[in-house]
Amino acid sequence: MEHFDASLSTYFKALLGPRDTRVKGWFLLDNYIPTFICSVIYLLIVWLGPKYMRNKQPFSCRGILVMYNLGLTLLSLYMFCESKREQPHRSTCASCTDPWTQQQLPGNRLVTGVWEGKYNFFCQGTRTAGESDMKIIRVLWWYYFSKLIEFMDTFFFILRKNNHQITVLHVYHHASMLNIWWFVMNWVPCGHSYFGATLNSFIHVLMYSYYGLSSVPSMRPYLWWKKYITQGQLLQFVLTIIQTSCGVIWPCTFPLGWLYFQIGYMISLIALFTNFYIQTYNKKEASRRKDHLKDHQNGSVAAVNGHTNSFSPLENNVKPRKLRKD
Repeated sequence: MEHFDASLSTYFKALLGPRDTRVKGWFLLDNYIPTFICSVIYLLIVWLGPKYMRNKQPFSCRGILVMYNLGLTLLSLYMFCESKREQPHRSTCASCTDPWTQQQLPGNRLVTGVWEGKYNFFCQGTRTAGESDMKIIRVLWWYYFSKLIEFMDTFFFILRKNNHQITVLHVYHHASMLNIWWFVMNWVPCGHSYFGATLNSFIHVLMYSYYGLSSVPSMRPYLWWKKYITQGQLLQFVLTIIQTSCGVIWPCTFPLGWLYFQIGYMISLIALFTNFYIQTYNKKEASRRKDHLKDHQNGSVAAVNGHTNSFSPLENNVKPRKLRKD
């Protein structure tokens, strides 16, 4: 296994250049094998899980779902929001900045790091903001780790037998994000990488709060914004493409290859999410309008027929009057 990992590291270095030493020793980042194994296990569960549950009763998972979605909502809010707490001076050694062991987490926020580091919207390098870069790196590690936690989304679908929600889009998005962000954290863990993660954390605050509330049956009639969450996701991808393109048009020290890759990945998500939006909302609304129109037309015809036919039995029952013979 060590030999295989060494071969992978050599290949990655030849393809992508040297890794960022600031994340050396961080949990799950030193080698790719754990991330790859987690992804393979995820895909195996996606394949075998529905087969295992086929003849079993679905699990409710209501209490666990409420806590799970609340936890991810708070984590997403933590990653996005600004905190004014002053963070003490910290060494930038790898062991001191390991996000798995550090204690002063409340000072690490995307908005805080971007604001304090005076990040440039158009293009931001990975070694230009000092300690603010380290704040971004620490919170982006949590963003990477959250993608592993989010595998549970699919597992809950399987346990509840909501297999219709395990779509190509769902599996592609979940499986790819963990792997992509392993590479991001090892080569471009700050700088221009912050923007998409910031927007996505905000969207996830809305999304997981919606999922948490929808786990409570009494709340479902009051939840109306699911459609707008999907619209927000599409807007997020478009804004990320625009901001990434700025780095291509007005380049800085951030590697261009990563920018081109991100644009391509965002385009793939736009295509898949647009198809999902059309299938889920536009076609259902069109079908609902068609059914409503059909019912309305049938009702009108029935009324007309009822009015027309209502005379026939009366006419049939009327006996002709006999003529008087005077």
